[in-house]
Amino acid sequence: MSSLTIATRESRLALWQAQHVKSLLEQHGHQVSLLGMTTLGDQILDRALSKVGGKGLFVKELEVALADGRADLAVHSLKDVPMELPEGFSLACVMEREDPRDAFVSNRYADLASLPHGAVVGSSSLRRMALLRASRPDLRIEPLRGNLDTRLRKLDDGLYDAIVLAAAGLKRLGLKERIRATFEPAMMLPAAGQGALGIEVLSVRQDVIDALAVLAHHNTWLAVSAERAVSRAMGGSCSMPLAAFATLKGKILTMDAAWGDPEGVLDLVSVQASAPVTDLVSAAALGTQLAADLRSLVLARGGSLVVT
Repeated sequence: MSSLTIATRESRLALWQAQHVKSLLEQHGHQVSLLGMTTLGDQILDRALSKVGGKGLFVKELEVALADGRADLAVHSLKDVPMELPEGFSLACVMEREDPRDAFVSNRYADLASLPHGAVVGSSSLRRMALLRASRPDLRIEPLRGNLDTRLRKLDDGLYDAIVLAAAGLKRLGLKERIRATFEPAMMLPAAGQGALGIEVLSVRQDVIDALAVLAHHNTWLAVSAERAVSRAMGGSCSMPLAAFATLKGKILTMDAAWGDPEGVLDLVSVQASAPVTDLVSAAALGTQLAADLRSLVLARGGSLVVT
């Protein structure tokens, strides 16, 4: 039995995720405590993440806690984890995925098609903005920052006709009834890693890596490794409207990726590929190849891959 400390953000969803990992580790005989922290990503709410440093703002303070020994592991929503971790840090475990889809949340309208012309939809994700514009160019897409509860409160206060959130977070917090409709991937392709939890550790902490092995979900890890490889190869971050989603059937991994024009001028660019995969290396190779195909199409259509 070992004693482990989990670094976590202090939002309700982040604490649920950390508590979930804590409970599972305790079932395997470990003593576990939580170290709650407020990150820069939680503090800066008046600007889009793409303008203030990206999703890495949600993990930096947790990594500092790992580095100075205050914590042994950090639990993240995987879609918030940068594609390149700092030297000395590793993604030690990817857990089984929850619902990877996006959710349509509204107090007045049943689904996206029901929204009237000019309706206000809240989202600060460039990916969601691009995909929403592709389906409904008549809508007004307005910024929406804050944790899940804050975003729901802004909707309830009448600031938006609808908002788009990750279905996984709503389900994990027992808020499934707030979901009016879910977007199938064919309509709104998820972000790389969406719905999965990733656990970060110091690369030298083999003892923690070994303890986490029982929580890893092989099929999810293969899928998200391919997705993250797409984003990594594209230079992806929250500054790029990029989607990537993979599903595994048997040994065949099928991947879709899409790039949207931040200015909404060019049409959505989409690609798909399938290949047999058996390990993280072959999964990542498929993602890298798909990214090359996507990059070629984007450039051929006059798109820019320069992140500003």
